[in-house]
Amino acid sequence: MSVCIFVRCVFATAVIAALTSHMAGQAERLTARHMTRALGWEKYRRPESEFLFTMPSTTVNDLAAAIRKRLESPTLRVVGDPQMKITQVAFAPGFAGFPAHVQALRRQEVEVLVIGEAHEWETIEYVADAVAAGQRKALVIVGHIPSEQAGMQEFARWLEPLVKGTPVTFVAAKDPFWSPR
Repeated sequence: MSVCIFVRCVFATAVIAALTSHMAGQAERLTARHMTRALGWEKYRRPESEFLFTMPSTTVNDLAAAIRKRLESPTLRVVGDPQMKITQVAFAPGFAGFPAHVQALRRQEVEVLVIGEAHEWETIEYVADAVAAGQRKALVIVGHIPSEQAGMQEFARWLEPLVKGTPVTFVAAKDPFWSPR
């Protein structure tokens, strides 16, 4: 017998939620830790939070291009000045929600927020307004799937010993979005 969990499947939501709850709140940290590894940002993590990073000086454009390449996210979107020099980045994988996004963006030092997804009328407009008001802020939207893929792969490894004798296989989800050429 094998267990197949499709994270993108609406019908499996209860199973995923129950398993994630069993992790006693570790899911967010697990995803962040493994996405940090996938991005190659471990050495840039700030000691006070696994969601804050001090990067070598780069531009918003170059940071976004590096993220696109590392996560194989072809439809990444960016708000803000592409040539703005930055070092301070916050990361909120998946759909952390507007309150979490605003909390990160209100930190004076955070210049770029990298997220999985957001409601179009909330975080995206908030950052666009901040940029229009002259604040040094930018937003990189990776996409929900690419922003959590490494965390889900680790989740499969975590799950395996809990269901001994039942094969657990991680099946990578492809980002369903594409960009016209």
